[in-house]
Amino acid sequence: MKKVIINENQKGFLFHNGRFVKLLGAGKYPLFGAREIEIVSLKEPLISAKCELDTLLANSEVAKLTSVCEVADQQLALHYTSGKFDGVLRRGKYAFWSVLERHEYQLVDISTPEVAEDVPQYIFAKLPTTVYTKVEVAQYQKARLYFDQKLIRILDAGTYYFWKNNIRVDVNLVDTRLTRMEITGQEIMTQDKVGLRINFVCNYRITDYVKILTEIDDYAGQMHVAAQLALRDFVGKQKLDDILANKDELSRYAFERLKAKENEFFVEIIDAGVKDIILPGEIRDIMNTVLIAEKRAQANVITRREEVASTRSLLNTAKLMEENPTLYRLKELEHIERICENVGNINLNGNGDVLSQLMGLMHPGTAS
Repeated sequence: MKKVIINENQKGFLFHNGRFVKLLGAGKYPLFGAREIEIVSLKEPLISAKCELDTLLANSEVAKLTSVCEVADQQLALHYTSGKFDGVLRRGKYAFWSVLERHEYQLVDISTPEVAEDVPQYIFAKLPTTVYTKVEVAQYQKARLYFDQKLIRILDAGTYYFWKNNIRVDVNLVDTRLTRMEITGQEIMTQDKVGLRINFVCNYRITDYVKILTEIDDYAGQMHVAAQLALRDFVGKQKLDDILANKDELSRYAFERLKAKENEFFVEIIDAGVKDIILPGEIRDIMNTVLIAEKRAQANVITRREEVASTRSLLNTAKLMEENPTLYRLKELEHIERICENVGNINLNGNGDVLSQLMGLMHPGTAS
């Protein structure tokens, strides 16, 4: 005769001729005839390989020692064991032994993707990703939330979770930071038929994240066209020299034209301006030639002015020396001093003092 031992952390299901008879506790049980014993752990869910769950629960003793949870369609059950989250239960009927541990369940409606406020977010890290969708919105972003392609609301920065069901969840992220639009190499003809290439920049920020999608098609492209038209309107009515002299006016005109369309584009224009005006090669060469000629003329004027000033100074000096013999004599001595600084040796012969002989060298007609 065979004997079966059931431990303290186990239970046994007694079957006779394949039929469930009763629940067995810890102990040693003999097996004879058509008797069978199925041993199960009290730490595991209530499951039998030999009969259905409802058959076991129909036994009053089994029902008294177990905790039962039924999960309907469009529901999930958050399962907590002794106050700790243990997992998620999908549609079906579940039973757990309540002998060693306490079991609690939180039924969650997933007929809509929205997660109820009473569902703690920390449990999503422990759930399989097949039951939820995670959306992360950065600090510099907004997000448009859609259910089955229908706009629901705008999401601010943060982390969001949505239940997966037969409703499609889509999120469209929008950058809230200052955005730059650039127009490079825009070719425009001036009033005097000179072709220019203009580089233009505009900084803007989106103000209405819903209407910019639902009420305007390709807002960035339309802003680009509006800026091009503003530039053409101004440049086409001006001559080249006027445009080059009033570059700031061109920037101001384009900025004001774009600013007037803020409400149409659902943006705020922060600033706009012309970065570069690029001239055709031959025009650039001509202007460089003119510039060189202007600078040379200015240099000649300065040179002549300095020459006149120098001549006037010499004339004034000559008049002073003519009117004052002592000053004339001092000027001579100054020149003699300069000569002596640059002469190594001077040989003098004849009568007279040294100064008189030097003067004679400078003015032969006065030597004595």
